[in-house]
Amino acid sequence: MVDVDYDSPWKEILTGYFPDFLSFFFPPIHGDIDWNRQPEFLDQELQKILKEAETGRRSVDKLVKVHLRQGDERWVLIHVEVQAGRKTDFEERLYTYQTRIFDRYRKPCATIAILTDGDNGWRPDCYQRELWGCRVRLDFPVVKLLDFGDRSRELKSSQNPFAIVVQAHLGILASRTDAQARLQHKIALTRALYEHGWSKQRIIDLYRFIDWAIALPDYLTAEYDQAIEQMEQEKQMQYVTTIERNGIAKGLEQGLQQGGYRLLHRQLVRRFGPLPTPIEERLKQADPEQLESWGEALLDAKSLQELFGAD
Repeated sequence: MVDVDYDSPWKEILTGYFPDFLSFFFPPIHGDIDWNRQPEFLDQELQKILKEAETGRRSVDKLVKVHLRQGDERWVLIHVEVQAGRKTDFEERLYTYQTRIFDRYRKPCATIAILTDGDNGWRPDCYQRELWGCRVRLDFPVVKLLDFGDRSRELKSSQNPFAIVVQAHLGILASRTDAQARLQHKIALTRALYEHGWSKQRIIDLYRFIDWAIALPDYLTAEYDQAIEQMEQEKQMQYVTTIERNGIAKGLEQGLQQGGYRLLHRQLVRRFGPLPTPIEERLKQADPEQLESWGEALLDAKSLQELFGAD
């Protein structure tokens, strides 16, 4: 099966609620931005930069163009990295991205990082190297979600949607070996969505994050569904009904399939060159399990014919 990481839900929530993201995690940056002008997400441009850098697998990256309230620069860039686990080359990777971004745009770029891992001792915040008095260094602001562990009351009372995001991650870390605890945490977070008085769209957007991030074993899914249905009947707010949840699940499955297709397609083209039309069609129609199988076989395959057969 394909492993589900936090890539897609984090990207969705960052795109939909970027001002809230900065307000919650980096208030000084939020205060310097002119929010009368919409931020511009440079996802396609960033993918080209990351491909050129070739410094290892990333978790979640966003490059955002924003305008400042004051100062000589009309606009600047913010590079956001959400890292889910310890990486030995993390600091070097951020430095590489920073230099590539500046080379491309010749504009100031702030690199900021969110660490969602459970290793309290891993707190990278700078990269530097030096030779014979020649030194380069990049310092970057970092937020460690573990540090919110003793701020439960603050998180529960906050109207910022990223308080829910943080609670979801803390619950995941706390219930790694306790499925029942994870179920209760997911129910409590879903209930909190309704108690904040948010719009239907915000509730659904945050629900998507919770439902993807806090995965439950199959034998507890029905119990969760029942709890949600009862909750909606009590509050007379049927926003996340079973039918709607099924639609969301289908959308997430399609997202996984599309993501797996894009990754395998890039790997195949890089190794074998442009792909024949029949193989292109097979890739587009394949399910996530088949894409994963081809991805594993690619490690040893000498040719497209060996990987796909007669095509």
